[in-house]
Amino acid sequence: MSKTNSYDVVVVGAGNAALCAAISAREEGAEVLVLEKGPEHKRGGNSFFTDGAIRVAYHDLTDIRKVVTDLSDEEADSIVMPDYNEEDYYDDIMRVTEGESQPELARQLVDRSFETLVWMKGHGVKFELNYDNQSYEKEGKWHFWGGLPVKTENKGIGLMKQLFSRAGEMGIDIWYEAAAVELIKEGGKISGVVVQKDEERINVESTGVILACGSFEADKKLRKQHIGEEWEAAIVRGTEYNTGDGITMAVAAGAQKFGEYSGCHSIGTDYHAPKVGDFKKPGDIFKKHSYPLSIMLNNDGKRFVDEGADFRNYTYAKYGREILKQPGHVAYQVYDSQVRPLLRKEYDLEEATCYKGETLEELVNQLSINKKQFLHTIEEYNAAVQDGEYHPTEKDGKKTAGLTPEKTNWALRIEKGPFYAFPVTCGITFSFGGLRVNPSGEVLKKDDQPLSGLFAAGEMVGGIFYHNYPGGSGLMSGAVYGKTAGSSAARYALCNKQDSTIIH
Repeated sequence: MSKTNSYDVVVVGAGNAALCAAISAREEGAEVLVLEKGPEHKRGGNSFFTDGAIRVAYHDLTDIRKVVTDLSDEEADSIVMPDYNEEDYYDDIMRVTEGESQPELARQLVDRSFETLVWMKGHGVKFELNYDNQSYEKEGKWHFWGGLPVKTENKGIGLMKQLFSRAGEMGIDIWYEAAAVELIKEGGKISGVVVQKDEERINVESTGVILACGSFEADKKLRKQHIGEEWEAAIVRGTEYNTGDGITMAVAAGAQKFGEYSGCHSIGTDYHAPKVGDFKKPGDIFKKHSYPLSIMLNNDGKRFVDEGADFRNYTYAKYGREILKQPGHVAYQVYDSQVRPLLRKEYDLEEATCYKGETLEELVNQLSINKKQFLHTIEEYNAAVQDGEYHPTEKDGKKTAGLTPEKTNWALRIEKGPFYAFPVTCGITFSFGGLRVNPSGEVLKKDDQPLSGLFAAGEMVGGIFYHNYPGGSGLMSGAVYGKTAGSSAARYALCNKQDSTIIH
């Protein structure tokens, strides 16, 4: 090792969770180094690719205006904003994770969500209302729904630009193309990290180390090992650098693995999306999230999920897995001209792959699919649609009867041409397996006691998400646990530094 550097706190990773941790630690007075495995033009981790929606507990529009501060009184008067309090948020987490989320971790996420958003605002992060995807206009009013009314300005691109700017203002050092490869442990405590940079290994001394470098979703072998063989074929929606390094280092140093290693956040994304996140085309532009208004058919021409089981916020993170199980890892979202104008903006982008036919026969002839079964499935579906009022912005109970699976909301006959088919495959966002961490951000050993000097945040916190997750919770979890781990690590480091000075 050619040289030695010393910092109070080293943060491994450079996404939302990592920079929130670095800023929080610096706020406490710590000297901080951030390690980014990728080059500067590929910085920002998975956070750079997000659409910026961030789920927060709030009590009314007055709360929202504390973070969306450029909202005029006139604009506020035109908004209907249902409360989404801490119990609503907690209940959503527990419902979609089938009760497996660790209560103390979920509570920390929920109860600290609003104060963390205000804190981020104070550090220059800009927020705006999520009009496009979480509201609808009715009688001159904008009605928000789904508990997700806030997003970061200019999506994840804007979030990371603002966080990097703030880190620079605060004097936080950032090393690029600097991969953490090993944790240094002395006397049972973490005392630094070994960094591979520019073909040399550098020993960086640090009393506190925060791991915020994602899980293993970008590593094909680890996906296959933990989640299943078919996951080798999944598209990686975010950074190519989240290959499980932090988990490997931590476990080697005595940390406890924790969480659902066989689970992940995944979505239906355009079949021709890049195989890994393209930093030239960020902003989550390849997703296809109007599927509750569609029927989805596989290559055999059959439906395989209840597209209308719930709002997309509560199903999209698990339906990617269902698409991956289908023949060829592909499915087709099918719409007719009644529904096409209602689709989200991503369906209108030039990057969207779309097939169009004036008749269903013309449409199916363009697809690599069992054509006879495709037409039969739609005929059968149309016959099963029950009468009722169709309300695409609320759970309308307009359903089918006699199908397997049924469609329980938004069941509208596919009968008016032209007809459209959007091919989708599975894109993995992050895996749910991580480390065991307490609500203070400390990484725990196998005996459930803290591994002194080691902290974690973001996707590395195992035990929050199982099976599924409420949309927008990932960014919020990263920010909450980033802020928490940063302050915990800084206080630990500065306290130990003071003790060391007194001893010497």
